[in-house]
Amino acid sequence: MLRLVVRRLLQLIPTLLGLSVLLFLWLDRLPGGPASAILGEKATEAEVARINRALGLDQPVYVQYWRFLKRIAELDLGTSTQTGQPVWDEFVLRFPATVELSLLAILIAVAVGVPLGYFAARNRGGWLDVSAVSGSLVGICIPVFFLALILKQIFAVQLGWFPSYGRLDTGINATDVTGFAVLDGILTGEFDASWNAITHLILPAVALASIPLAVIVRMTRASVLEVQDEDYVRTAEAKGLKRSVVRSRHVLRNAMLPVVTAVGLLTGSLLSGAVLTESVFAFGGIGSFIRQAIDGRDYPVLVGFIMFIALIYVLINLLVDLAYSLIDPRVRVH
Repeated sequence: MLRLVVRRLLQLIPTLLGLSVLLFLWLDRLPGGPASAILGEKATEAEVARINRALGLDQPVYVQYWRFLKRIAELDLGTSTQTGQPVWDEFVLRFPATVELSLLAILIAVAVGVPLGYFAARNRGGWLDVSAVSGSLVGICIPVFFLALILKQIFAVQLGWFPSYGRLDTGINATDVTGFAVLDGILTGEFDASWNAITHLILPAVALASIPLAVIVRMTRASVLEVQDEDYVRTAEAKGLKRSVVRSRHVLRNAMLPVVTAVGLLTGSLLSGAVLTESVFAFGGIGSFIRQAIDGRDYPVLVGFIMFIALIYVLINLLVDLAYSLIDPRVRVH
């Protein structure tokens, strides 16, 4: 297992280096250069030249790239032109909110999607199967922001069951320890704050989970249908093994390999794609901050976001590989 982890980590280095090259070239090819992006379209040539000297953009390309790579390795992602604060500090401040939202969303998607897809496959052609397939198609087709607006209007505005915006109510006394509102309330014994944070998470998490849920249902269903007709499943049944053992050890376990891949990719996409959901619910995570950065042409934030999300993706890919090796030990030898 350790050899697998080391090998996968070494394979991630070229990926991150390749992405850093693409990002550097993107910055270098911006219309007018990064200086014009910072100063605006009406900047004079003298102002642009001054910014270029300050940023070292008058140096040779290989020198610029080395400095760019060194800053990324040191987690020096620059300063946000919107807030004037270091980009890394802004991410550390906002990322826990997005992690909480994304983890709850993927937990909902997995907890509902895997059993629903499994039982849909076991009852192929029945009402449950038809309902699951139709519902998953609807879930994929409905835009996340539209579903978020519907949930907010019905359950927050009209029924008043859940809060409509933010992470915590203004009157809640909450101590910030880790940045994770739910965890902080548990660690400090402020359970009212934890429950309040959970109520703020439910609606945006359900909206964000809609597409991953639909994908997991369809993926699980297709995988179970394929596996349950394999020879080793029929052999296990012919040997007289209990039906529950055949379904759990032979069918579901082998059907989980493609589902694990989907869950890993979906988790990464949730961490990077919660922009609209966070904006609808004014959640204050990294997604809404990125939307503001796009509107304000805050390129240091965008570059930092891309590199940060790329790192998250490759780490999730590593976790997927480890999950593979646990589900199917034969993967460890490859």
